[in-house]
Amino acid sequence: MMSLIYPDWPAPKQVSALSTTRHGGFSLAPYDGLNLGSHVGDNIHHVRKNRDAIVELAQLPESPRWLNQVHETTVLSASNWKENAAADAIYSNTQNQVCTIMTADCLPILLCNTQGTQVAAIHAGWRSLAAGIIEKTLTAFNCPPHEIMAWLGPAIGPQHFEVGHDVYQEFAQHSDDAKKAFTQTDSTHYLADIVLLAKQRLNARGTHAIFGGDLCTVSDPNNFYSYRRDGITGRMASMIWITDK
Repeated sequence: MMSLIYPDWPAPKQVSALSTTRHGGFSLAPYDGLNLGSHVGDNIHHVRKNRDAIVELAQLPESPRWLNQVHETTVLSASNWKENAAADAIYSNTQNQVCTIMTADCLPILLCNTQGTQVAAIHAGWRSLAAGIIEKTLTAFNCPPHEIMAWLGPAIGPQHFEVGHDVYQEFAQHSDDAKKAFTQTDSTHYLADIVLLAKQRLNARGTHAIFGGDLCTVSDPNNFYSYRRDGITGRMASMIWITDK
Protein backbone atom coordinates (compact mmCIF):
# COMPACT_ATOMS: atom_id res chain seq x y z
CA MET A 1 0.00 0.00 0.00
CA MET A 2 1.29 3.44 -0.93
CA SER A 3 2.16 5.90 1.79
CA LEU A 4 2.99 9.56 1.39
CA ILE A 5 4.69 12.09 3.65
CA TYR A 6 2.92 15.40 4.10
CA PRO A 7 5.11 18.22 5.44
CA ASP A 8 4.39 19.39 8.97
CA TRP A 9 4.77 23.12 8.43
CA PRO A 10 2.55 26.23 8.63
CA ALA A 11 2.14 26.64 4.88
CA PRO A 12 -0.89 28.60 3.66
CA LYS A 13 -3.94 26.44 2.98
CA GLN A 14 -3.69 26.92 -0.78
CA VAL A 15 -0.23 25.33 -0.84
CA SER A 16 -0.13 21.54 -1.19
CA ALA A 17 3.05 19.50 -0.78
CA LEU A 18 4.14 15.91 -0.34
CA SER A 19 7.04 13.50 -0.53
CA THR A 20 6.72 9.90 -1.64
CA THR A 21 8.19 6.79 -0.02
CA ARG A 22 9.02 3.46 -1.66
CA HIS A 23 5.81 1.81 -0.44
CA GLY A 24 3.35 0.49 -3.00
CA GLY A 25 3.80 0.73 -6.74
CA PHE A 26 4.62 -1.84 -9.39
CA SER A 27 8.43 -1.93 -9.59
CA LEU A 28 10.29 -5.17 -8.89
CA ALA A 29 13.59 -5.66 -7.05
CA PRO A 30 15.95 -3.88 -6.72
CA TYR A 31 13.55 -0.99 -7.41
CA ASP A 32 10.78 -2.71 -5.51
CA GLY A 33 8.04 -0.30 -4.66
CA LEU A 34 7.06 3.09 -5.94
CA ASN A 35 10.07 3.96 -8.08
CA LEU A 36 9.39 7.20 -9.95
CA GLY A 37 12.74 7.50 -11.75
CA SER A 38 12.74 6.64 -15.44
CA HIS A 39 16.54 6.90 -15.69
CA VAL A 40 17.69 4.23 -13.24
CA GLY A 41 17.24 1.04 -15.27
CA ASP A 42 13.78 0.07 -14.06
CA ASN A 43 11.11 -1.30 -16.39
CA ILE A 44 9.71 1.85 -18.00
CA HIS A 45 6.18 0.45 -18.03
CA HIS A 46 6.34 -0.03 -14.27
CA VAL A 47 7.63 3.52 -13.82
CA ARG A 48 4.78 4.92 -15.89
CA LYS A 49 2.25 2.97 -13.87
CA ASN A 50 3.86 4.27 -10.67
CA ARG A 51 3.68 7.85 -11.93
CA ASP A 52 0.05 7.44 -12.95
CA ALA A 53 -0.74 5.94 -9.55
CA ILE A 54 0.76 8.95 -7.76
CA VAL A 55 -1.43 11.34 -9.72
CA GLU A 56 -4.51 9.41 -8.63
CA LEU A 57 -3.46 8.69 -5.04
CA ALA A 58 -2.36 12.24 -4.26
CA GLN A 59 -5.18 13.77 -6.31
CA LEU A 60 -2.73 15.91 -8.21
CA PRO A 61 -4.20 18.60 -10.46
CA GLU A 62 -1.87 17.53 -13.29
CA SER A 63 0.98 15.13 -14.02
CA PRO A 64 4.12 16.22 -12.16
CA ARG A 65 6.57 18.40 -14.06
CA TRP A 66 9.56 16.03 -13.96
CA LEU A 67 13.07 17.41 -14.40
CA ASN A 68 16.27 16.03 -15.87
CA GLN A 69 18.40 16.77 -12.81
CA VAL A 70 22.07 17.50 -13.51
CA HIS A 71 23.51 18.65 -10.14
CA GLU A 72 23.88 22.25 -11.29
CA THR A 73 22.08 25.51 -10.48
CA THR A 74 19.48 26.00 -13.20
CA VAL A 75 16.12 27.15 -11.79
CA LEU A 76 13.28 26.59 -14.22
CA SER A 77 9.98 28.45 -14.27
CA ALA A 78 7.18 25.89 -14.34
CA SER A 79 5.48 27.93 -17.06
CA ASN A 80 8.49 27.26 -19.32
CA TRP A 81 8.69 23.55 -18.46
CA LYS A 82 9.08 20.98 -21.21
CA GLU A 83 9.63 17.24 -20.91
CA ASN A 84 13.25 16.37 -20.10
CA ALA A 85 14.03 19.97 -19.14
CA ALA A 86 17.46 20.08 -17.47
CA ALA A 87 17.27 21.84 -14.10
CA ASP A 88 17.71 21.21 -10.38
CA ALA A 89 14.94 23.51 -9.16
CA ILE A 90 11.53 24.52 -10.43
CA TYR A 91 9.49 27.60 -9.42
CA SER A 92 5.83 28.52 -9.90
CA ASN A 93 3.48 31.39 -9.15
CA THR A 94 0.60 29.79 -11.04
CA GLN A 95 -2.11 27.49 -9.73
CA ASN A 96 -2.02 23.75 -10.38
CA GLN A 97 1.56 23.54 -11.66
CA VAL A 98 3.09 20.59 -9.78
CA CYS A 99 6.75 21.43 -9.16
CA THR A 100 8.60 18.14 -8.71
CA ILE A 101 12.10 16.86 -7.99
CA MET A 102 13.41 13.33 -7.40
CA THR A 103 15.90 12.12 -4.80
CA ALA A 104 17.51 9.02 -3.32
CA ASP A 105 19.90 10.63 -0.76
CA CYS A 106 20.16 14.18 -2.07
CA LEU A 107 18.15 16.71 -0.09
CA PRO A 108 14.68 17.70 -1.37
CA ILE A 109 13.74 21.25 -0.37
CA LEU A 110 10.23 22.65 -0.79
CA LEU A 111 9.66 26.39 -0.53
CA CYS A 112 6.62 28.65 -0.37
CA ASN A 113 5.95 32.25 0.56
CA THR A 114 3.71 33.20 3.46
CA GLN A 115 1.00 34.44 1.08
CA GLY A 116 0.83 31.08 -0.69
CA THR A 117 1.29 32.65 -4.11
CA GLN A 118 4.75 31.27 -4.93
CA VAL A 119 6.32 27.82 -4.55
CA ALA A 120 9.48 25.97 -5.57
CA ALA A 121 11.11 22.56 -5.33
CA ILE A 122 14.89 22.12 -5.09
CA HIS A 123 17.08 19.07 -5.70
CA ALA A 124 20.04 19.78 -3.41
CA GLY A 125 22.93 17.41 -3.89
CA TRP A 126 26.24 18.60 -2.49
CA ARG A 127 27.42 19.94 -5.85
CA SER A 128 24.36 22.06 -6.53
CA LEU A 129 24.20 23.11 -2.88
CA ALA A 130 27.81 24.30 -2.91
CA ALA A 131 27.29 26.06 -6.23
CA GLY A 132 24.33 28.06 -4.93
CA ILE A 133 21.11 26.31 -5.95
CA ILE A 134 19.34 27.55 -2.79
CA GLU A 135 20.44 31.14 -3.26
CA LYS A 136 19.45 31.13 -6.92
CA THR A 137 16.02 29.65 -6.19
CA LEU A 138 15.32 32.25 -3.51
CA THR A 139 15.98 35.01 -6.04
CA ALA A 140 13.22 33.58 -8.23
CA PHE A 141 10.69 34.60 -5.56
CA ASN A 142 9.14 38.04 -5.84
CA CYS A 143 9.26 38.65 -2.09
CA PRO A 144 11.86 39.10 0.67
CA PRO A 145 13.55 35.87 1.86
CA HIS A 146 12.09 36.30 5.35
CA GLU A 147 8.65 35.75 3.83
CA ILE A 148 9.69 32.31 2.53
CA MET A 149 9.45 29.07 4.50
CA ALA A 150 11.21 25.80 3.74
CA TRP A 151 10.57 22.11 4.34
CA LEU A 152 13.49 19.68 4.11
CA GLY A 153 12.55 16.15 3.09
CA PRO A 154 14.20 12.73 3.47
CA ALA A 155 17.95 12.75 2.74
CA ILE A 156 21.19 11.04 3.68
CA GLY A 157 21.84 11.54 7.39
CA PRO A 158 25.01 13.02 8.93
CA GLN A 159 26.21 9.62 10.18
CA HIS A 160 26.27 8.16 6.66
CA PHE A 161 27.42 10.92 4.29
CA GLU A 162 31.17 10.37 4.04
CA VAL A 163 32.96 12.84 1.76
CA GLY A 164 36.50 13.72 0.84
CA HIS A 165 38.56 16.83 1.59
CA ASP A 166 37.51 18.34 -1.76
CA VAL A 167 33.88 18.49 -0.66
CA TYR A 168 34.84 19.92 2.72
CA GLN A 169 36.92 22.60 1.01
CA GLU A 170 34.10 23.55 -1.38
CA PHE A 171 31.92 24.54 1.56
CA ALA A 172 34.60 25.75 3.96
CA GLN A 173 35.88 28.32 1.46
CA HIS A 174 32.35 29.70 1.21
CA SER A 175 32.02 30.32 4.95
CA ASP A 176 33.68 29.36 8.20
CA ASP A 177 30.23 28.44 9.51
CA ALA A 178 30.09 25.54 7.05
CA LYS A 179 32.92 23.81 8.89
CA LYS A 180 30.46 23.06 11.70
CA ALA A 181 28.63 20.70 9.34
CA PHE A 182 31.66 18.40 8.95
CA THR A 183 33.14 15.84 11.34
CA GLN A 184 36.60 14.68 10.36
CA THR A 185 37.07 10.90 10.48
CA ASP A 186 40.66 10.63 9.22
CA SER A 187 43.21 12.74 7.37
CA THR A 188 41.17 12.90 4.15
CA HIS A 189 37.57 12.04 5.03
CA TYR A 190 34.66 13.73 6.78
CA LEU A 191 31.06 13.04 7.68
CA ALA A 192 28.92 15.81 6.21
CA ASP A 193 25.57 17.10 7.46
CA ILE A 194 23.78 18.15 4.28
CA VAL A 195 20.70 19.29 6.20
CA LEU A 196 22.77 21.67 8.34
CA LEU A 197 24.55 22.98 5.26
CA ALA A 198 21.18 23.75 3.65
CA LYS A 199 19.90 25.45 6.80
CA GLN A 200 23.03 27.61 6.92
CA ARG A 201 22.52 28.71 3.32
CA LEU A 202 18.85 29.50 3.91
CA ASN A 203 19.60 31.41 7.12
CA ALA A 204 22.37 33.40 5.47
CA ARG A 205 19.87 34.72 2.93
CA GLY A 206 17.25 35.56 5.55
CA THR A 207 15.00 32.50 5.41
CA HIS A 208 14.64 31.24 8.99
CA ALA A 209 11.30 29.38 8.96
CA ILE A 210 12.73 25.91 8.27
CA PHE A 211 10.96 22.64 8.98
CA GLY A 212 11.66 18.91 8.52
CA GLY A 213 15.13 17.57 7.90
CA ASP A 214 14.87 14.68 10.36
CA LEU A 215 14.37 11.69 8.01
CA CYS A 216 17.41 9.68 6.91
CA THR A 217 17.20 7.72 3.67
CA VAL A 218 20.22 5.49 4.27
CA SER A 219 19.17 4.16 7.67
CA ASP A 220 15.58 3.38 6.67
CA PRO A 221 15.53 0.88 3.78
CA ASN A 222 11.92 -0.03 4.52
CA ASN A 223 10.68 3.43 3.62
CA PHE A 224 13.28 5.08 1.42
CA TYR A 225 15.48 4.48 -1.59
CA SER A 226 19.17 5.25 -1.04
CA TYR A 227 21.79 5.42 -3.76
CA ARG A 228 24.62 5.52 -1.23
CA ARG A 229 23.29 2.37 0.48
CA ASP A 230 22.21 0.28 -2.51
CA GLY A 231 23.78 1.67 -5.69
CA ILE A 232 21.09 0.39 -8.05
CA THR A 233 17.84 1.72 -6.64
CA GLY A 234 14.73 3.79 -7.29
CA ARG A 235 13.84 7.41 -6.72
CA MET A 236 11.34 9.20 -4.50
CA ALA A 237 9.68 12.48 -5.45
CA SER A 238 8.90 15.67 -3.56
CA MET A 239 6.17 17.93 -4.95
CA ILE A 240 4.61 21.30 -4.24
CA TRP A 241 1.90 23.30 -5.97
CA ILE A 242 -0.62 26.10 -5.49
CA THR A 243 -4.19 24.86 -5.46
CA ASP A 244 -7.19 26.61 -6.96
CA LYS A 245 -9.31 25.97 -3.86
